[in-house]
Amino acid sequence: MKISDFVCVCSIYFYIYILLQKKNLNKYGKNAILCYHNTCEYNIGDTTIAPNDHRNNKNQAIMNERIRSKEVRLIDQDGQNHGIIPTSKALQMAYDADLDLVLINPNQEPPVAKILNYGKYKYEQEKRAKEAKKKQHTVEIKEIKIRYKIDTHDYQVRIKSIEKFIAQGNKVKIVVMLRGREMQHSNLAFDLANRFVADMQNLPVVVEKKPQLEGRNVTLYLAPQT
Repeated sequence: MKISDFVCVCSIYFYIYILLQKKNLNKYGKNAILCYHNTCEYNIGDTTIAPNDHRNNKNQAIMNERIRSKEVRLIDQDGQNHGIIPTSKALQMAYDADLDLVLINPNQEPPVAKILNYGKYKYEQEKRAKEAKKKQHTVEIKEIKIRYKIDTHDYQVRIKSIEKFIAQGNKVKIVVMLRGREMQHSNLAFDLANRFVADMQNLPVVVEKKPQLEGRNVTLYLAPQT
């Protein structure tokens, strides 16, 4: 190959390189950096939905090429705060560390992003969610049915059951049943319900609903004190 031909080929390649550089600057702005990852091919600063956003659950973390903000407030993998920097630069730092750039506070302006291992981050989040779920207690309503002619022993058994349910964080519905002509003595059913209230005064119990007549029964609702 002649020297003149070699120079011509080099000139062509240099011209193509300049065109690519201009295209990169037009795409990413003056703070653009050269990135050779396919995932970097997106429009930083475009607040519309990313065309490559294929998340099934839109509540999933916004990360890497899905970040549309032009700038982010960056925290690196060592916890160092880099302040506000271009998203393109933050993304390149994440790729250089073989990690991900994840928005941990997308609602702030500019959003807060952190460089981290997303797989490990997601695992720890799910683990904490499971532990929190285990600690949650579903409040149940335990029902105790009695007759107003209850004897002393049975009454004490019911008192112990109520104390147990309340200690477990559950509510208690006391039902004093009235059958047939017993409706004429509903006052005795109210007296029994109020007796429960009186005997529970020294316990962490609140009367959620005072004794009332519901159909053919007198009911009383107790709940743990908060």
